[in-house]
Amino acid sequence: MRLRMRRKWIFLAPLGVLAIVLFIAIGGESVLLLWNWLLPPLFGWHQITFWQALGILALCRILFGGWGGHGGHRSGMRRRMAKRCEQMTPEERERFRQGIRSRFGFGAPPTESESKAQ
Repeated sequence: MRLRMRRKWIFLAPLGVLAIVLFIAIGGESVLLLWNWLLPPLFGWHQITFWQALGILALCRILFGGWGGHGGHRSGMRRRMAKRCEQMTPEERERFRQGIRSRFGFGAPPTESESKAQ
Protein backbone atom coordinates (compact mmCIF):
# COMPACT_ATOMS: atom_id res chain seq x y z
CA MET A 1 0.00 0.00 0.00
CA ARG A 2 2.77 2.44 0.92
CA LEU A 3 4.62 1.67 -2.26
CA ARG A 4 1.52 2.50 -4.28
CA MET A 5 1.10 5.85 -2.52
CA ARG A 6 4.76 6.70 -3.07
CA ARG A 7 4.49 5.89 -6.78
CA LYS A 8 1.35 7.98 -7.03
CA TRP A 9 3.06 11.02 -5.48
CA ILE A 10 6.15 10.55 -7.64
CA PHE A 11 3.89 10.84 -10.68
CA LEU A 12 1.60 13.61 -9.39
CA ALA A 13 4.19 15.99 -7.90
CA PRO A 14 5.94 16.87 -11.20
CA LEU A 15 2.56 17.08 -12.88
CA GLY A 16 1.39 19.57 -10.24
CA VAL A 17 4.53 21.69 -10.63
CA LEU A 18 4.09 21.66 -14.41
CA ALA A 19 0.45 22.72 -14.04
CA ILE A 20 1.42 25.64 -11.79
CA VAL A 21 4.14 26.81 -14.18
CA LEU A 22 1.74 26.50 -17.12
CA PHE A 23 -0.96 28.44 -15.26
CA ILE A 24 1.49 31.26 -14.44
CA ALA A 25 2.78 31.37 -18.03
CA ILE A 26 -0.73 31.49 -19.52
CA GLY A 27 -1.84 34.14 -17.00
CA GLY A 28 1.20 36.31 -17.66
CA GLU A 29 0.87 35.99 -21.41
CA SER A 30 -2.85 36.83 -21.22
CA VAL A 31 -2.18 40.01 -19.23
CA LEU A 32 0.65 40.93 -21.60
CA LEU A 33 -1.48 40.51 -24.72
CA LEU A 34 -4.51 42.29 -23.31
CA TRP A 35 -2.45 45.20 -21.97
CA ASN A 36 -0.47 45.67 -25.16
CA TRP A 37 -3.61 45.34 -27.30
CA LEU A 38 -5.83 47.74 -25.33
CA LEU A 39 -3.92 50.32 -23.32
CA PRO A 40 -1.33 51.76 -25.73
CA PRO A 41 -3.91 52.58 -28.44
CA LEU A 42 -6.55 53.80 -25.99
CA PHE A 43 -4.48 55.81 -23.52
CA GLY A 44 -1.06 56.11 -25.13
CA TRP A 45 0.62 54.03 -22.41
CA HIS A 46 3.78 52.02 -23.07
CA GLN A 47 3.79 48.36 -23.95
CA ILE A 48 4.93 46.00 -21.19
CA THR A 49 7.15 42.92 -21.00
CA PHE A 50 6.16 39.44 -19.88
CA TRP A 51 7.74 39.98 -16.43
CA GLN A 52 5.88 43.25 -15.96
CA ALA A 53 2.67 41.44 -16.92
CA LEU A 54 3.40 38.81 -14.24
CA GLY A 55 3.94 41.61 -11.73
CA ILE A 56 0.61 43.19 -12.64
CA LEU A 57 -1.09 39.80 -12.37
CA ALA A 58 0.41 39.23 -8.91
CA LEU A 59 -0.52 42.75 -7.79
CA CYS A 60 -4.12 42.31 -8.93
CA ARG A 61 -4.26 38.94 -7.20
CA ILE A 62 -3.05 40.50 -3.95
CA LEU A 63 -5.33 43.54 -4.15
CA PHE A 64 -8.51 41.96 -5.50
CA GLY A 65 -8.31 38.18 -5.31
CA GLY A 66 -6.60 37.22 -2.09
CA TRP A 67 -4.64 34.00 -2.01
CA GLY A 68 -7.42 31.43 -2.14
CA GLY A 69 -9.64 30.02 0.53
CA HIS A 70 -12.86 30.87 -1.33
CA GLY A 71 -14.19 33.47 1.04
CA GLY A 72 -12.08 32.72 4.09
CA HIS A 73 -13.46 34.16 7.32
CA ARG A 74 -16.13 36.12 5.46
CA SER A 75 -18.07 33.02 4.51
CA GLY A 76 -17.98 31.86 8.14
CA MET A 77 -19.27 35.23 9.25
CA ARG A 78 -22.04 35.03 6.65
CA ARG A 79 -23.10 31.61 7.98
CA ARG A 80 -23.15 32.89 11.58
CA MET A 81 -25.25 35.91 10.58
CA ALA A 82 -27.67 33.70 8.63
CA LYS A 83 -28.03 31.44 11.66
CA ARG A 84 -28.72 34.43 13.92
CA CYS A 85 -31.29 35.83 11.49
CA GLU A 86 -33.09 32.47 11.39
CA GLN A 87 -33.50 32.64 15.16
CA MET A 88 -34.89 36.19 15.15
CA THR A 89 -38.55 37.06 14.97
CA PRO A 90 -39.67 39.09 11.91
CA GLU A 91 -39.91 42.22 14.11
CA GLU A 92 -36.35 41.72 15.43
CA ARG A 93 -35.07 41.16 11.90
CA GLU A 94 -36.67 44.37 10.65
CA ARG A 95 -35.33 46.36 13.60
CA PHE A 96 -31.86 44.94 12.92
CA ARG A 97 -32.09 45.91 9.22
CA GLN A 98 -33.19 49.43 10.10
CA GLY A 99 -30.30 49.77 12.54
CA ILE A 100 -27.79 48.70 9.88
CA ARG A 101 -29.30 51.03 7.30
CA SER A 102 -29.20 54.02 9.65
CA ARG A 103 -25.60 53.30 10.74
CA PHE A 104 -24.34 53.09 7.18
CA GLY A 105 -26.43 55.92 5.75
CA PHE A 106 -29.00 53.92 3.78
CA GLY A 107 -32.05 55.25 5.52
CA ALA A 108 -33.37 57.94 7.77
CA PRO A 109 -31.78 58.09 11.22
CA PRO A 110 -33.91 56.52 13.94
CA THR A 111 -36.26 58.79 15.84
CA GLU A 112 -35.86 59.31 19.58
CA SER A 113 -38.50 56.70 20.42
CA GLU A 114 -36.76 54.14 18.14
CA SER A 115 -33.39 54.98 19.69
CA LYS A 116 -34.73 54.36 23.20
CA ALA A 117 -36.32 51.07 22.10
CA GLN A 118 -32.95 49.76 20.95
